[in-house]
Amino acid sequence: MEAARSTTRASGPNWRPTVIGTGEEIGDRQVLLSAPVVWPAQGVLDRPLTTLKGVGPKLASASSEDLGVESLRDMLLHLPRLHRNLVEVTPLREVRAGEEATVAVEVRSAKVRPTRKRRLTILEAEVVDAEGAAGKIVWFNRPWLSDRLEPGTRLLARGKIGKNGFAVAEHEFIGAGELPGRAPERTDREVAGDRSAGEHWIRPGRPGGTPPSGIHTTGLVPVYPASERVRPPRLREWAWQAAGLANALAEPIPGRERATRGLPSSADSIVGAHLPPDAERLEQARQALAFEELSLYQATLAVRRRRRRSSARAVALAPPDDRMSDWIASLPFELTADQRRAVDEIDRDLTGEIPMQRLLMGEVGSGKTVVALYAMLRAVYDGGQAALMAPTETLAEQHHRTLEGLAGSDGPRVVLLTGSVPDSERNGPLNALADGDPLLVVGTHALIESSVEFSRLRIAVIDEQHRFGVRQRAELDRKGEGGSAPHSLHMTATPIPRTLSLTAYGDLDTTSLRELPSGRKPVQTRIVEDGGRSDAYEFIRDRLREGRQAFVVCPLVSESVMVEAKAAEQEASRLAAGEFRDFSLAVLHGQQSAEEKQRTMLSFAGGDIDVLVATSVIEVGIDVPNATVMVIEGAERFGLSQLHQLRGRVGRGEHASHCLLFADARSEAAKTRLEAIETERDGFRLAEVDLTIRGEGELLGTRQHGLPRFLAASLPDDLPLLLEAREMVERLLDTGSVEAEILIDAARMRFGDERAQRLAA
Repeated sequence: MEAARSTTRASGPNWRPTVIGTGEEIGDRQVLLSAPVVWPAQGVLDRPLTTLKGVGPKLASASSEDLGVESLRDMLLHLPRLHRNLVEVTPLREVRAGEEATVAVEVRSAKVRPTRKRRLTILEAEVVDAEGAAGKIVWFNRPWLSDRLEPGTRLLARGKIGKNGFAVAEHEFIGAGELPGRAPERTDREVAGDRSAGEHWIRPGRPGGTPPSGIHTTGLVPVYPASERVRPPRLREWAWQAAGLANALAEPIPGRERATRGLPSSADSIVGAHLPPDAERLEQARQALAFEELSLYQATLAVRRRRRRSSARAVALAPPDDRMSDWIASLPFELTADQRRAVDEIDRDLTGEIPMQRLLMGEVGSGKTVVALYAMLRAVYDGGQAALMAPTETLAEQHHRTLEGLAGSDGPRVVLLTGSVPDSERNGPLNALADGDPLLVVGTHALIESSVEFSRLRIAVIDEQHRFGVRQRAELDRKGEGGSAPHSLHMTATPIPRTLSLTAYGDLDTTSLRELPSGRKPVQTRIVEDGGRSDAYEFIRDRLREGRQAFVVCPLVSESVMVEAKAAEQEASRLAAGEFRDFSLAVLHGQQSAEEKQRTMLSFAGGDIDVLVATSVIEVGIDVPNATVMVIEGAERFGLSQLHQLRGRVGRGEHASHCLLFADARSEAAKTRLEAIETERDGFRLAEVDLTIRGEGELLGTRQHGLPRFLAASLPDDLPLLLEAREMVERLLDTGSVEAEILIDAARMRFGDERAQRLAA
């Protein structure tokens, strides 16, 4: 006993751990502190669902296939999507027509009543409640329940009164005994006593236990993501049983951090998220879980960022010389303040051996390509090679032409490598790259093929990088000079809200271009409904008669590019024979050959074509200053960022420009998007609206980004929690403490192994 007391009161740098009861020293304190963290109780949560009462192999298989819920841990993390705030039991005589209610009744008799409709059956039960009031409750198309509705059976039923009686939406059988009635009013002292009693807010069951009455029909009833084979009532029962093991969950957030923020433990938070006693505790549990998962994901990003900076090495470039300043002076325009700031940030990155990992995101027309070319010229003028990888051949070809023009006749050689470039034209550039010639190469995913060997790749620019898979981006990184990593500049024309950049791109340095070059005129945007089409077409014809040009973008009607192409061709034929019969017209879509697309774009840019009918293939990459009208058919089918991108194809010249949204918006989300694009020109503010409407996963694509679908956190609403989590994680990792190791270990368990996280970079 004395030995045990001596170990518990010892602390500080001279403390040496001993075996309780013997006084024998275990070893060096630092060795123990540096040992890997092991969660002793975690294995219990990895048990299969069949551990739960009522779950056989067939149900477990359905749960795995439909919901991805295979273990007890999965069930605990399968949080409700909402809670129905159901009032307590209502006496039968107080149920009002049309209002939902829960009644507690005893069955007197039951029968199945046939109807004239062959596929409809009605199960009727004569019932009585605790106050002796009689009534009738009915189920539709549930005839098999009649076998369970024997006289004396007691149940809770949730539903509303209709013309056939009390129609049951959900029900739950309860045991023998007195029927529950309306709960008595409770004093403030009784409520306060409940809140302070015990460690948990509720006492859930254990695997194999029987759920209590009311988890389906009274109080705050959880509503889970479900399927046809695994219905919500089953999930509620499983959650109640699994919640008894919540204490086996890891506790990754240090106790003092939880105490400072007044957050409950992980176990209490999970239980409270599934089965809260009241709305206040539900929100408290949600916030605690949101802070926890945001902290774990920020830890994942921070570890990835620190690993890259400590392990990977790049070729440090010499400071920019006169050739760079001469090139900037030769440009036909002045760099904006944002562009100059971006150039300074890139210069600082390139002079070090830590590989640049910078995200360049900008407003439509803000000049990202010029900034990217600056970075690429830095590499080429230093004797290295630079690559720009674009997601489509159309965009790669446009970049090739733009970079050739901006580099100037005295600039370095700019070559194009795509799948459509014939071998006779590929061999020369391929040999030059392998020999180490200073080159600037533009291409598609063809750049990462094994046949393309870079000898001195020092900078890789990835345009619209969210359109590439994580493996494709990693392949380009592996082509750096002499085994080193190239400096990487990721570009996106989709302005990204801060909340999303801290999650999707939290391991990258970010540069934003919000300032438009001088001379850019704002695009007037207008929603056009069916009744206004005639006037809109006349407005477009007036602009064409003035010598301007117009885009017509066909709606998204299918996931198939072949169907989209056919729709564009049909619309082009209709317009050529109708509204634009007096003007020259062409069509552009992704199914055309590279030569045909290039020929069409050059003709349109040269003014030989008045109206270009296209699919969303023109979303990026086409710059025609004389095009002043953008027509978007079926605008309600596009996302906000895509509408903003399409609108950005006009307004690039000296003439006033217009975007006409032909729309039939019926859903509230579609109306919100169209009203936002009509009134707002700032792409970053539009991105915040889009994030609010669609959520972070759908906005960028969860799979491609390695971005998790958060269980409890909701962005952008939880931005304050995200910033708190990021600050706490950085502070903990700087200490190198055991608490930091616990956090990292929990992050690995929550978001996958380290290799998966590297691939998601």
